[in-house]
Amino acid sequence: ELQDITNRPLDGITVEPEADNLLVWKCSVKGSPDSPYKTGTFHFKIELPTNFPFKAPNVTFLTKIYHPGINEEGHICVPILRDEWKPSVTLSTVLAVIQEKVNNPSPDDPFEPEIAALLKNDKAKFLATAKEYTKK
Repeated sequence: ELQDITNRPLDGITVEPEADNLLVWKCSVKGSPDSPYKTGTFHFKIELPTNFPFKAPNVTFLTKIYHPGINEEGHICVPILRDEWKPSVTLSTVLAVIQEKVNNPSPDDPFEPEIAALLKNDKAKFLATAKEYTKK
């Protein structure tokens, strides 16, 4: 998996396994130019369970982000990491899904209902707040 990611890196994503533990990866995703997160780099950690790929990895954002799908504790709400996990899912796919989720916030299936409601009802205010958080 790591070799696959190294050989075919995803633009805007970095991956670095911990030196003493290949089951823990330090990663980052850059905000895309057309998202409210465009100036930001968001760090997250992927922890692979010992029975990977039969169990989904655990993803935790270390950088605070104002996002309807990422909660205060840094957990990201994506079905592929929950009930839609299959052993055939690659970590490259997981990283691409995380990147897509970060850069395309959606009020559907939120972890943060208040942020989702703001995105749905007052998109301009949501975008301004997301940009402000990203600057911080």
